[in-house]
Amino acid sequence: MDKNIDIATETRTNWFERQFKIKASGSTIKTEIIAGITTFIAMSYILFVNPTILGDAGLDKGAVFVATALTGVVGCLATAFIANYPIAVAPGLGSNAFFAYPVVLGMGIPWQTALAGVFVASLLFMLVTVLKVREVVINTIPTNLKAAMAVGIGLFIAFTGLKQGGIVVGSAKSFVTITSWSDPHVWLTVFGLIVTVALLARKVPGALFIGLAATAIMGVVTGLIAMPHSIIASIPSLAPTFGVSIMNINNVFNVQMVVVILVFFFSVFFDTTGTVIGLAQQAGFIKDNKMPKEVGKALFADSTSMIAGSVFGSTPTACYIESSTGIAAGGRPGFTAVVVAIMFILSLFFSPLLAVVTSQVTAPILIIVGSFMMKSIANIDWSEFETSFAAFMIILCVPLTYNISYGLAFGLITYPITMIAAGKGKKVHPIMYVAALLFLLLLFTMHELPAK
Repeated sequence: MDKNIDIATETRTNWFERQFKIKASGSTIKTEIIAGITTFIAMSYILFVNPTILGDAGLDKGAVFVATALTGVVGCLATAFIANYPIAVAPGLGSNAFFAYPVVLGMGIPWQTALAGVFVASLLFMLVTVLKVREVVINTIPTNLKAAMAVGIGLFIAFTGLKQGGIVVGSAKSFVTITSWSDPHVWLTVFGLIVTVALLARKVPGALFIGLAATAIMGVVTGLIAMPHSIIASIPSLAPTFGVSIMNINNVFNVQMVVVILVFFFSVFFDTTGTVIGLAQQAGFIKDNKMPKEVGKALFADSTSMIAGSVFGSTPTACYIESSTGIAAGGRPGFTAVVVAIMFILSLFFSPLLAVVTSQVTAPILIIVGSFMMKSIANIDWSEFETSFAAFMIILCVPLTYNISYGLAFGLITYPITMIAAGKGKKVHPIMYVAALLFLLLLFTMHELPAK
């Protein structure tokens, strides 16, 4: 009997080693479990932030909660079994804000159609990954413009957080102005911002989640947020969002949606590539400045989860930079990601907590995420005027027009003009000329944004 148990245990151990190479990577199952739980705690805020943001766009919060968790399960398992990387994948911050505010609420695009756009962008991302043309696409857009896109979107997200938290309000005289501070809900946002920033400054693991939880608790204690009726409940229905993207695929074939799809594609493309490279470097996977073949597999896994997420009813996925906390805890092979997936499954039973995650609770997260994206401004070469001015137009116009597509339009139209004027028109990739014409058409065809 004991011999049979020993054989079974050895078989399971051998399977783990064959599949994940845990010992070969210098890790242990115990270390991997701790690393996975650490990563999940650090990124679990997305379970509550994503439904709140997409709920503003009209999606059912309960369905989005389930879609977020299931997408995380698919993404983490795909990364674990395809790439054997300790990288967690789930719907990303930034793309969900772009989906909800400028696309659905700003452009007036139905969320069903926007979700179909995410599905098409995910297929495009999969195609580019399979064909291994990432380098071509990366080289098409100048470094200055790529960096400017991240900075512009970061400013947009931070501004959205200030607006959602009530810190910045509209003004007939100056367009926007600071709040009067008479609303106690504004102070809840301020509290959350101070707490979360302090935790990040102290390098506390899971700072975003802890800050979100502390803000929600403070809201409940002060009576600004109603106490949830329960903590654990049955899993909400996925029916309101499941398959909606596929059913609305015929509505994406217009100039407006082409631009939206491209923004989804490029934002996910560059964000994921940069994150994977950074995490691979932290984990020691990069040798002699060369990326291992598993990086391509990690990108393929991410594109798989992006397709699944759009079908479930969520926005584009991302390789989470919070995976660095699990890597710091010793996670090396993909079993770390398997543990994260298990944690996402267990989280499905805690949907009642969504009720305490109000806009004032999520506003600090948006502001801080915006600051994270500002670091890309260091990659802009301001001495090269013909490209830096186009980058400046993107950074300036994305937040001031309160529309990412408009901001990109001004930058991508300006770029070929300044390059031609500088006598460098032949250096502009043909795709960039096509993009400029599309964005020029966009400016003349898109309806005026409704009042905010």
